[in-house]
Amino acid sequence: QVRLVEFGGGLVQPGGSLRLSCEASGAIWSIAAMGWYRRAPGKERELVALMDSDGSTNYTNSVKGRFTISRDNAENAVYLQMNSLKFEVTAVYYCYGECRYRRSGSEDYWGQGTQVTVSS
Repeated sequence: QVRLVEFGGGLVQPGGSLRLSCEASGAIWSIAAMGWYRRAPGKERELVALMDSDGSTNYTNSVKGRFTISRDNAENAVYLQMNSLKFEVTAVYYCYGECRYRRSGSEDYWGQGTQVTVSS
């Protein structure tokens, strides 16, 4: 079974920074896409940032220029550097991984979520 675990959430003041980490473990052959989604109070879950194994990225427009996603493929890990934080980024952040089977195909996995709260 594949497991994704997030670290780094917490309470931060406006304008501050946080770095989220996610580590995947278990029966992993390789990971295709890996990244972060979030669910804010009263809103649907949305994409924050995603990176494919080839390095291509996809960010939601609201975080471009402030958030940076990175990966360590050897460690099956993904990170999200969050700078210039605003109140509206408050949400539960979930790690996502598309784990490839050795033969073919893939399966989606999700972390348990980590709370990020921006407050003065």
